[in-house]
Amino acid sequence: MIRDELLHILWQNEDTYISGEELAGRLGVSRTAVWKAIRQLNEQGYRIESVPRRGYRLSSASDVVSADGIARYLRHKEMDLRVYRTISSTNSVLKALAADGAPANLALVAEQQTAGRGRMGRSFYSPPGTGLYISLLLRPDVAAAKAMHMTACAAVAVSQAIEELIGRSTRIKWVNDVLIGQKKVCGILTEASVDCENGMLRYAVIGLGINVREPAGGFPPELAGIAGAVLEREQFPDICCRLAAGVLDRLCEYTSAPDDPALFEAYRERSILLGKDINILRP
Repeated sequence: MIRDELLHILWQNEDTYISGEELAGRLGVSRTAVWKAIRQLNEQGYRIESVPRRGYRLSSASDVVSADGIARYLRHKEMDLRVYRTISSTNSVLKALAADGAPANLALVAEQQTAGRGRMGRSFYSPPGTGLYISLLLRPDVAAAKAMHMTACAAVAVSQAIEELIGRSTRIKWVNDVLIGQKKVCGILTEASVDCENGMLRYAVIGLGINVREPAGGFPPELAGIAGAVLEREQFPDICCRLAAGVLDRLCEYTSAPDDPALFEAYRERSILLGKDINILRP
């Protein structure tokens, strides 16, 4: 589509104005078609600056999630990124792709889920405009018993990405929840397919749901006391793309060496349960 090709050019030249004439020539369309595509992008939430006799420029204040936007900050350029405005569930869709033979390092990223899932089949609150939902496909040559290590990798990856970008301290509860203060800002769900003959993983899908901003009007009553957001009230340019890239880069690195002592030390430093009495309830 003209709109997507135009956005790709603007991302590649974020700090430079490009004239409508040049854009039309590069895209092989009329200047009217360029103007219509610009208008569509603005309606989607992109902030595109327009200056007479200079042209168009993508503003750094834009915070719409896109593959180009994430790739701009991503170190692991070999990753296959697929970005959605709305999806049923990044984990569910990626598991289906994995079963059909999709390769490792395929990542799905979405701004909204209509059927988000948490642990034990619980629904995961995923409204538009507030969160970031990521699933990464891995095909590690490890035993199924090591799958829990991947969830720990994800918890550390999210924690460090938030701390580096925002400067807020994070804590980890069990291996599935990342907290800021006493409130959960990220939930993690790792799902896998196991070869029953040898006990090895066929694939693993690591899913993350991150509350980037608090919803307008706050969280629903049942979540208000336990759910928080990465951002408080300040604005942070391009936070979703930066955060997605930071998490995915770390996931690629940490899951390639899940037994690294430094990873476990990073986890222990953030654990809220060390030294506490724990009651285990069996069904």
